[in-house]
Amino acid sequence: MFGLDVIETPEGDKWPQLIVQQSLDREQRDTYVMKIKVEDGGNPPRSSTAILQVTVTDVNDNRPVFKDKDIEVNIPEDAAVGTSVTQLHATDADLGSNAKIHFYFGNQVSNLARRHFAIDNNTGLITVKEPLDREESHYHKLTVLASDGGSTPSRATVTINITDINDNIPSIDTRYIINPVNGTVQISEKAPINTKIALITVTDKDADLNGKVTCFTDHDVPFRLKPVFDNQFLLETAAPLDYETTREYAIKIVASDSGKPPLNQSAMLLIKVKDENDNPPIFSLPVIGLSFIENNPPGTELTKISATDADSGRNAELSYILGPNTPPIFNLDRRTGILTAVRKLDREKQNNYIFKVIAKDNGLPSLQSNTTVNITVLDQNDNSPSFTHNEYNFYVPENLPTYGTVGLITVTDEDEGVNANFTLSLVNAKDNFIIDPLTGVIKPNITFDREQQGSYTFQVKAVDLGTPQKSSTVKVTIFVEDVNDNRPVFVIPSTNYSYELVPTSTNPGSIVTKVFAVDNDTGINADLRYSIVGGNPRGLFTIDERSGNISLKEKILAGDHGLHRLVIKVNDSGKPEPFHTLALVHLFVNETITNGSYVQELVRRNMETPVGQNIGDGEITPQTNDYVKIIIAIIAGTMTVILVIFVTALVRCRQTPRHKVVQKNKQSGEWVSPNQENRQIKKKRKKKKRSPKNLLLNFVTIEESKTEDPAHEHINGTLDIPVELEEQTMGKYNWGTTPTTFKPDSPDLAKHYKSASPQPTFQIKPETPVPPKKHHVIQELPLDNTFVVGCDSLSKCSSSSSDPYSVSECSCQGGFKAPGPIHTRQL
Repeated sequence: MFGLDVIETPEGDKWPQLIVQQSLDREQRDTYVMKIKVEDGGNPPRSSTAILQVTVTDVNDNRPVFKDKDIEVNIPEDAAVGTSVTQLHATDADLGSNAKIHFYFGNQVSNLARRHFAIDNNTGLITVKEPLDREESHYHKLTVLASDGGSTPSRATVTINITDINDNIPSIDTRYIINPVNGTVQISEKAPINTKIALITVTDKDADLNGKVTCFTDHDVPFRLKPVFDNQFLLETAAPLDYETTREYAIKIVASDSGKPPLNQSAMLLIKVKDENDNPPIFSLPVIGLSFIENNPPGTELTKISATDADSGRNAELSYILGPNTPPIFNLDRRTGILTAVRKLDREKQNNYIFKVIAKDNGLPSLQSNTTVNITVLDQNDNSPSFTHNEYNFYVPENLPTYGTVGLITVTDEDEGVNANFTLSLVNAKDNFIIDPLTGVIKPNITFDREQQGSYTFQVKAVDLGTPQKSSTVKVTIFVEDVNDNRPVFVIPSTNYSYELVPTSTNPGSIVTKVFAVDNDTGINADLRYSIVGGNPRGLFTIDERSGNISLKEKILAGDHGLHRLVIKVNDSGKPEPFHTLALVHLFVNETITNGSYVQELVRRNMETPVGQNIGDGEITPQTNDYVKIIIAIIAGTMTVILVIFVTALVRCRQTPRHKVVQKNKQSGEWVSPNQENRQIKKKRKKKKRSPKNLLLNFVTIEESKTEDPAHEHINGTLDIPVELEEQTMGKYNWGTTPTTFKPDSPDLAKHYKSASPQPTFQIKPETPVPPKKHHVIQELPLDNTFVVGCDSLSKCSSSSSDPYSVSECSCQGGFKAPGPIHTRQL
């Protein structure tokens, strides 16, 4: 219908134009909705859309259209002025003023029609303008035009038929087929059906329906009028005639036309019925109903049955017999019709008897008839109430509210009426229950608790209202069904403060402990499931949801040592809301429990931790705590020894001036310098030179060495001094200048001399403080010591210990000789 033409302007703009490609018809479609899309040439292309709605406006291109172009109507000639004849309907597919229609008569309409009829120009309603006369003209033909203002109007034809008015009475003409006697037709009651009696002819001067006549009798008689020709009817018998029922008929024949209102004409016809012996015996009632109380004595008279016969003489003599299906309990006298019961009646066995009684006349042939005897046995209160069950067992939930329905006791009584009415009561119910005396609904008067009492037993007594009263009882047991109203209770562990040891050698899959819970409910409400809901962040443990066995899932690592607190949840399977309980299981992962009170203290502290926080990470075991204490003790002892050695060294350094004079006197002795090449003195070089005033003797550490001679103990020692002091000791130091940290008479530790007695050899090197485990001594040098070098090289010393804090042990060919003993002081 539409196309899109894109025009490009000189400026480079593109203007889309909507082109109508086919003819538009608003009457077929007045709105078009389209989507216009514009797209650029980029990659990827981008686009935008717009919705375009086109509305088609109307032009007067449609003529009015009559709903019916040919209309035929009937109107009675007595129609009043202004009566509506017909309503013309026309439509125009256009809109607005183009759809406004104007109705008017065409030029072909006669003046007579224009005088009798008028049309509404706007609605098209044709009405009666003047009174009508069918005899003047029985029909009129009208041409009606409908115009919407266009050049060509639409045309419709209306034919008006003037109907007749019923103003003539029908007439009746009777012609007898059976000759009447004194104006009365006689017919035997044995006459067959369709016996013709007379021919009836009816006429009417009116036309159409007003001249169409129907003929009928005014009441129900065993005769009928059968149409045979136009407006002719035959009077014949329609049913068997009965002299005993009706001996004479006065038939009124009515002729009525079909006008509105109809006009009637009637005529009388007398018929007498001749008597014949054709009547069987007749019972006064078709059904004889009797009511008799049960438990009657045998031979009791129930009733007397009688019938009548419209015939006379021998044909009216009757005899009575019982029908073929009559129970043998009854007997009937043939002549008198007295009915008796030969045995006792029992309503509970059979409460109703229905059988036939036949009455026969003595005519030839004999005619007979029968009646139905309906005997209802009345009740006596000879039966006790009977419960439908020998014992009643009801099952109720324990949360049944007070006065809720427990169950229904159903009782029957074979009696009826008042004798079958009964009342119910409870026996030995202890006011725990109540019962509706009429409906038998049992309701609790207490609140159930299955855990307190699981069943209740009592009796229900039923007493009828008959005379004398009869009663019976039945046992009722009410079982209280469990409702999930109890939470699971942990039995193992019995307390949240207990714990279990898990050795580190435990293999994965081994059961380390178990939990066990009980539920006072039963069935599915006591079906328990276990799970670990907290305290197991690394998944080290797992639990069997059924047995509650807690097993080790992963291999125990070093980081797993310590106390683990597992939050165990036990759920029952109750409906609709299951209950659950939490328990804490403490597992202490360690080789052994060396300090039970410590673990118990950990458990106590963990109980103060929220359940949602994991316990067990980073806990310090007692064994680890002991290790920490030992390390702290070693460090403290080492610092103490270092402090003592440092103080002692300072003290010794201050005592050196006293020995300076003695040292000078000994300088003429045998001095031997140690081997410069093989010495094992470690030098600690420093980037900055220190002044002689800053030279310090750091430490002197002497490790006790083993000796085979108990009289002479070899002591290996190490003197730690600054590097500058060490170099000067090798001959480069000017001994004329004494450091401030040495006394003037202190010995030269860089040189050695021989002595007659073996003395330990000292190696001077930088040294760190020694641990307190070693046996350290500091040698107090006497004033008159004479040092003799016993080893030509310090490099021959070999360390006898791998401890970095131990003093290396040297083997020397010679020894120290001193005129006096060397004193040592143990720290």
